[in-house]
Amino acid sequence: MINERAYQNYLRLLEEELVPALGCTEPICLAYAAAKARDILGKKPERMLAECSGNIIKNVKGVIVPNCGGMKGVEAAVTIGVVGGCAEKELEVLADVQEAHIEETRRLLDANYCEVKLLKGRAPLHVRITAYAGEEYASVEIEREHTRIVCICRNDEVLYQNTEENQEEQVQEQHEMNVREILEFANTVNLADVEAVIGRQIEYNQRIAEEGLRNEYGVSVGANLLKYYGDDIKVRAKAYAAAGSDARMSGCLEPVIINSGSGNQGMTVSLPVIQYAKHLESSHEKLVRALVLSNLIAIHEKMAVGRLSAYCGAVSAACGSGAAITYLHDGSYEQICATITNTLANVSGIICDGAKPSCAAKIASAVDAAILGHCLAMEQAQFTAGEGIVKDNIEDTIQSVGVLASQGMKETDEVILDIMVEK
Repeated sequence: MINERAYQNYLRLLEEELVPALGCTEPICLAYAAAKARDILGKKPERMLAECSGNIIKNVKGVIVPNCGGMKGVEAAVTIGVVGGCAEKELEVLADVQEAHIEETRRLLDANYCEVKLLKGRAPLHVRITAYAGEEYASVEIEREHTRIVCICRNDEVLYQNTEENQEEQVQEQHEMNVREILEFANTVNLADVEAVIGRQIEYNQRIAEEGLRNEYGVSVGANLLKYYGDDIKVRAKAYAAAGSDARMSGCLEPVIINSGSGNQGMTVSLPVIQYAKHLESSHEKLVRALVLSNLIAIHEKMAVGRLSAYCGAVSAACGSGAAITYLHDGSYEQICATITNTLANVSGIICDGAKPSCAAKIASAVDAAILGHCLAMEQAQFTAGEGIVKDNIEDTIQSVGVLASQGMKETDEVILDIMVEK
């Protein structure tokens, strides 16, 4: 039986990670920090400085800032956050932006209102936004998570400083996660404890997927999958996840429920599972438990990989949905592990070159690999230790992927950024 400490830790992770976000979380992170800096300054800033890690710049460059009239880039995200953002709404900071805010943002961008600098800091997700008015300034620094403020300053006074002790304690709890315990939690959790958070994920993410299928966004990966590949459950599982990304990467105003700080990952862990549950006519309880499993498997893998890296997060998320699909088919613990292993052995080479419309295609590819991994697992077929990065147990395989992503792909990450910022 899962102990109380682990039970509460898993509940906390679901509540903290599965939150709504309006638009891609990297530009939203910048807009949130900018709105917060404006509030701390206490007046309208005359100019802004955005210091960003390479991964933030990479993930903001090619994606449309939501509710911003189609604008892209760090400068646009910061400026619209200052002009029309509501910091109290955190990842929905731009929900109340009006046309007048967009017009003012365009004017300020033309006047070079925001300066951008590369921030070589301690973490791939690292932002420091400074707002200036005359001789006064206010700065907000965010690190590791999209709304995790680590420092607030006004002029020469430090108003807030995060302590590392709490962070280390939380990281230790998260490192204790394992697939067997996650499965036990999914099987035994009191549904009343997770119904609200999982129910919201089902509602929000289905809504944006349906929007992506109805209307033209990006290159309409989801709709074209259904058009050219047929209306099969394996295709629907990919198409719905891709369609949600189609809409979200191209400025759709529908919020999504994220996973591991990413809306694309939040849709990838949930939408294929929802489609399979409909196809199998699974009970609502079975679906909720499957989504608990999917979300926590993805979070577990991302702990090893890191929030932002050169490793495509859709792969980790697809492992979660593949495991949940096996769960819906009454697969065993061993078959769930085999599904994850088969997926990781297949598509762990997909790179992250920023948030943009082609993320929808990467999601489709990752989900396709997860479905193949599931089918193989149900046939008792699994890639084995010594075959590439596969180890002799699931936890070691997950850790090997984490080493690949967080250490082995550091230089890849730098080269990707260099390619993307070439003039």
